Amino acid sequence: MEFLVDYASTDIAVMLIWGAIFLSFVIKLFQSICLVPTKSSYVVERLGKYHKTLDAGFHALFPFIDRVAYIQDLKEETIDVPPQECFSKDEVNVEVDGVIYISVTDPIKASYGITDYRFAAMQLAQTTTRSVIGTLDLDRTFEERDLISAKVVDVLDKAGEAWGIRVHRYEIKNITPPQTVRLAMEMQVNAERERRAILAKSEGDKQSVINRSEGLKRETINISEGEKQRRINAAEGKAAEILSLAKATADSIKKVAGVINQEGGQKALEMQLSEQYLKQMKGLSKANRKVVLPANLLDYQQWMATMGLAKAGSK
Repeated sequence: MEFLVDYASTDIAVMLIWGAIFLSFVIKLFQSICLVPTKSSYVVERLGKYHKTLDAGFHALFPFIDRVAYIQDLKEETIDVPPQECFSKDEVNVEVDGVIYISVTDPIKASYGITDYRFAAMQLAQTTTRSVIGTLDLDRTFEERDLISAKVVDVLDKAGEAWGIRVHRYEIKNITPPQTVRLAMEMQVNAERERRAILAKSEGDKQSVINRSEGLKRETINISEGEKQRRINAAEGKAAEILSLAKATADSIKKVAGVINQEGGQKALEMQLSEQYLKQMKGLSKANRKVVLPANLLDYQQWMATMGLAKAGSK
């Protein structure tokens, strides 16, 4: 009876062992089926040695022989570079942090070329940043961000060839100087702003004075040009008036000469002059009038004879 019980127990144990083996085989069979996503690579080892790299798609492996040792993501990823203290060329301690943009280009090198390419890239970026900032003054560190980033990318690219990665860019997020330096920089910036404001105001005042002087100059020129034109116009008007009077006088003289030359014209002229002479003589009796007259004022006939309009001694 005891023999039958032992035999039954042995059969149950054997069945459990075979069941476990079968279950393990089924599990391994399912594990040997690989569905690789897009932009991913699976590194497969066979009996502990590199065998092949699986790209995106469906793949089947040999159970118990092949295994997926590494899974590499081929998409571009970002790695934060933690803040670190750096000394500038002028011995100022600043805190710098940044971010790296990298991607895996060779899954085999990324798996076997280095233990952790992310940590290695971060450490190399920190050391390179420290060395570059050590060659720059504090003021230039804020201006030469592109130079620092380009230098870090260049160094990481050279190292990345052996690591199977590519560094696309490195960006500095913050450059933080000590509090005392920040206060000094703020004072410097405020002083520069005040200097620019004073300079801008002086330039504005200078331009205002120049504009006013230019306006006065143009106004004076315009006034002088107007006065000049007025005088020219007045002179031209006066000249035209004189020419008109001269022309009228010449025409009247010509007409008078023509009349005199006609019969009885000389007698008529003599009578008219006599009449004008007598009218002027009447005005000599007015008060407060001083007149300088020739000695022979009353000798009218002698006056006429002198002008050739009458004979001397004629009545």
